[in-house]
Amino acid sequence: MSKIKIENLQKRYFERRSRLRSADDVPDSGKQICVLDGIDLEIEEGEMVCILGPSGAGKSTLLRIVAGHDNASAGRILINNKEINGPSQDNIFVYQQNGLLPWYSVWENVELGLRHIEDEEEKNNRIHEFIDIVELTGFEYHYPHQLSGGMQRRAELARALAVNPDILFMDEPFTGLDYLTHLKIREEVINMHSYYQKTTLMVTHFIDDALIMADRIVVLGERPAKVKMVEKLDYARPRNIETERGLRELRDQIFLMLGVSYVA
Repeated sequence: MSKIKIENLQKRYFERRSRLRSADDVPDSGKQICVLDGIDLEIEEGEMVCILGPSGAGKSTLLRIVAGHDNASAGRILINNKEINGPSQDNIFVYQQNGLLPWYSVWENVELGLRHIEDEEEKNNRIHEFIDIVELTGFEYHYPHQLSGGMQRRAELARALAVNPDILFMDEPFTGLDYLTHLKIREEVINMHSYYQKTTLMVTHFIDDALIMADRIVVLGERPAKVKMVEKLDYARPRNIETERGLRELRDQIFLMLGVSYVA
């Protein structure tokens, strides 16, 4: 498990647009756009933290920077008190869209992170274990195009957990799933986190997911994004927002913070 510390993180991009969108427009090519501005956060070992915020606020950008897949313009990221300068093989990133290798079967995709294990019996047992955890036994030799969207996502989770990562980064892991599959995968992620206690940082647009899954939620504001709220969720699992008054009130507060009346 790993502890993450984010110190005064900033991210700026150069505006690359040179064509005018309208006759009254002014070209901004070369102008810097600030996406993240002064982000300070700490994620404890074994904690699941969900990041919420309006579309375009920089949630995924923040996740990529913490994972080492993008560079900050200022500030720094510390993992276990060591500054990161790139991705680590000890951490796994689950992307919004299907990240399975299409020319590999489920078995081969899960095996990717276990090729360092020389004992074939041990390796095969671990592959079986994680395929069974995500309920894909019987589909080991199916290819991604032969699986439903939910099955593909479960295969990705099996591959991620088989590596035994120190940190699990998840960027909108339920995107594109139907409602019931969404709920099932969410439950599996909760159960796996409870069992393995991996430090997990997840970006989501779904407020209910964050309230049901997270040990702590972080809400970012509009761009340039700053942290507007950090809230620890001291509620036992499984959680039911409709029967837990504190969660209902927090949900309404977050909706209003993001500019939406939940009642509407």
